[in-house]
Amino acid sequence: MPDKKTIEKAREDKREGKSPSTQAGEFVREEIEKVRQGKHGARSPQQAIAIGLSEARRAGVDLPPPKKGKVKESTRKSAEYAYEAGQGERKPKRRPRVSKAVSEVLEHEPKDTASHEVLSQQAKRAASRRTAEERSAAAEKAAETKGASGRSAAARKAVRTKGTRGRKEAAQKAARTRAHHA
Repeated sequence: MPDKKTIEKAREDKREGKSPSTQAGEFVREEIEKVRQGKHGARSPQQAIAIGLSEARRAGVDLPPPKKGKVKESTRKSAEYAYEAGQGERKPKRRPRVSKAVSEVLEHEPKDTASHEVLSQQAKRAASRRTAEERSAAAEKAAETKGASGRSAAARKAVRTKGTRGRKEAAQKAARTRAHHA
């Protein structure tokens, strides 16, 4: 069950016009935190992400299930069920025995699958499956929804966290972005 804070953050993202995947990101972040705190484990970072996406669908985030052939049929059915439950199209049945069994299995899974290093590797693998054009389009959309103050904050963070070369690249990118949005 997601925290009220997580649901509120997702609703705020929706009000700001952010995409359903961004809204779902709040639930994924919460799930990763649960694994890091040791509340339960996950067999892989993908499993932690999948649990978060399922929670998001159940909470009403408009994140349609994957198309046929993209994932295993059982995964797609599960996503479909969660989506329908979240959209109010079906009333979910309470299954305490199944719920308890799943919780017990997750408790015995490793907790280091949500480490920064492992998640970084997962993100790089996911990005490598997308084309440069798709990555660029996503970055442009992110810059649009971030707003002026958000872009400014990102530039300030880049100055703090990147070396001399990184700062120079960040400044050049900021100049290009300003020119693009002018």
